[in-house]
Amino acid sequence: MDETPFWKAKGLREMTDSEWESLCDGCGRCCLNKIEYEDTGEIVWTDIRCKMLDPISCRCSDYANRQKEVPDCIRLTVEEVETLSWLPPTCGYRLVKEGRDLYWWHPLISGDPDTVHQAGISVRGRTVSENDVAWDDYEEHEVAWPGEEYQGKR
Repeated sequence: MDETPFWKAKGLREMTDSEWESLCDGCGRCCLNKIEYEDTGEIVWTDIRCKMLDPISCRCSDYANRQKEVPDCIRLTVEEVETLSWLPPTCGYRLVKEGRDLYWWHPLISGDPDTVHQAGISVRGRTVSENDVAWDDYEEHEVAWPGEEYQGKR
């Protein structure tokens, strides 16, 4: 019997819905607000989380209905994964797209959804709610860590 994990055996387009959803490691980084500078097209991370992101679990508080509450919330699809430049380098979707393996802390590897927090990858304890920051103050919340590569072991 083939023991190859589905994320190594299948391409993103071949995955079932449950396999696709399980690629999310629960870090919450994609739910951080980003600033795109019109003059350069540069996208910069902030430590400001979507109002729907639970700061402890790092999961959406109403995932099924999130786009009703946050119309510009991006539903991550294969097409989005193939084109978005801002997916974190630790993102399971991005890693699989690039033919790289998941990290030890990914729940599909560890079997534990808390390892993403234990490894310091998640946004837990590192964000403020968008409800608490005026748009004019977003630049004061620019951070680099969401876009940094993980320096630990695989």
